[in-house]
Amino acid sequence: MRISVPDRATGRLTDAWRFCVGTGRFDLALRRDYQDSLALVQQDIGFRHIRGHGLLSDQTAVHRPYEHGGERHVRHSFTYVDQVVDAYLDLGIRPFVELGFMPSGLASGERTVFWWQGNVTPPRDSREWADLVRGTVRHLVDRYGLDEVSGWPIEVWNEPNLPDFWAGDQDAYHRLYEVTAAAVKDVDAGLKVGGPALAPGYQPHWMTGFADFAETSGAPVDFVSRHAYTTGPAQHVPFGVHQTLGPASMLLAQFAAPREQLAGSKLAGLPVHITEFNSSYRPDNPIHDTALHAAYLAPVLAAGGDLVDSFSYWTFSDMFEEAGPPTALFHGGFGLLTHRQIKKPTYHLYAFMARMGDAVLARGTDHLVTRHPDGRVTVLAWAPVDHTGTGEVVAGHTVRLSVPVGGPGTATAYAHRSSVSEEAGNAWAAWAQMGRPHSPDRRQLAALREAAEPSRFHRALPVAGGRVACDLVLDRHEVTLLELTPVTDHTPAWWDDRRLLGLEPEEPSAPGAGLEPAAPGASTAPTAPVAPSAPTAPTVSPAPTAPDAPAGGPA
Repeated sequence: MRISVPDRATGRLTDAWRFCVGTGRFDLALRRDYQDSLALVQQDIGFRHIRGHGLLSDQTAVHRPYEHGGERHVRHSFTYVDQVVDAYLDLGIRPFVELGFMPSGLASGERTVFWWQGNVTPPRDSREWADLVRGTVRHLVDRYGLDEVSGWPIEVWNEPNLPDFWAGDQDAYHRLYEVTAAAVKDVDAGLKVGGPALAPGYQPHWMTGFADFAETSGAPVDFVSRHAYTTGPAQHVPFGVHQTLGPASMLLAQFAAPREQLAGSKLAGLPVHITEFNSSYRPDNPIHDTALHAAYLAPVLAAGGDLVDSFSYWTFSDMFEEAGPPTALFHGGFGLLTHRQIKKPTYHLYAFMARMGDAVLARGTDHLVTRHPDGRVTVLAWAPVDHTGTGEVVAGHTVRLSVPVGGPGTATAYAHRSSVSEEAGNAWAAWAQMGRPHSPDRRQLAALREAAEPSRFHRALPVAGGRVACDLVLDRHEVTLLELTPVTDHTPAWWDDRRLLGLEPEEPSAPGAGLEPAAPGASTAPTAPVAPSAPTAPTVSPAPTAPDAPAGGPA
């Protein structure tokens, strides 16, 4: 059935999907590869904020206790913090500040998390912790200005409902939050502070209890935050894991949960930020590198902004060392990019979203249609995903649309289609075919960068009755972006393509491979051909068996 896309907008596409992106620990931003990767992400996608752990951990060396005159003193040092934040601002991205983990010189215990040993114990001195928070926030305001820093959300801690991340109980977290939020507001009452940054799977009392605490204590809360993931327990293999995967709709259900749980409370109506989300919560799950992952997350990016104020992909880069430095270029890292800036299919999903308009014309289970102010219409479409791994997903899923393009007198539209799938824009597949080299050489890296680029196709399509009818035939796990721009023809009257050797003028309605013809009478406009996202791969015959080799033996 062909879907007739309305002429008028049915809603707005918010930028909740790119309000924030996650990162490895704070001090990793001092590295060249990190900054090169972030610069590429900002060029193609353009996130507004960035959030990661470890602002106050020992690696940044902010908290510097020392003895003098027989007394203990503390100096707050911002040498690394300034370098990181300066780099962020130079790249057009701002911090989403997470206050944690505990400096060892202030920690009440020795429990740590991750390869880089972030301390997760409460402060042994709440006043010294408050001084640290106050001093850090005041330094940021003094250096970058209140107008700038007041736009940076400030989140208290990370996943306090998990013992791995918080050695105290819920009441201890509430005490930490109260002291921390008061210290932030001491700098300026207009600064935005929130929490509780809960990991998925929390009992509802963690959220409702936070609301009760805010009500009884009067602690300021400017936003509410939580995280969302959809994979099951890790099944470990050397340097990696495999996990079961829930449907993508589980992510949207987790996005919606805070508002449902806080209905009727003091915190109802506050902004809700999903400060981490992904399929798997592990930094070594190969699903992150695959084409399936992009198609899996496409409906989440298309609809998530209807439920929350932001949802932050965890993370922009594989430069991430919670489980230690990776042992191979592709290792299942969270990132949209590998080390050395190899783009994953999910990177292109985000880059496609960055080219969408903000006026939503239509939304479906496999497509999103928007319009730009200049009249350009963009169609994001994705193939279905079998998240259970028990079914068979085949090529040929078709999204049939009748799309309004241009105004009276528009005869053609310029169509530009970009796609990633199992066969296109899939560097992970190319790397596997190379034999999974742990450290690709320069030639291999160049080949992987080339393999990572989407397939692209362009054509002039006919417009009839103000509409283009198109059938987007999708390959396995394909995500495609079709951009339709009304054409104003500036071809001189004296021009004749037949004068160019070897060039035959292409009729807009010429048949194109990979397009299922529209059913008779399905639309007043002729079906526009849209070529497949990638050419069919040539058949490669196996090498003949050598005459002297036994059957099944080496050739």
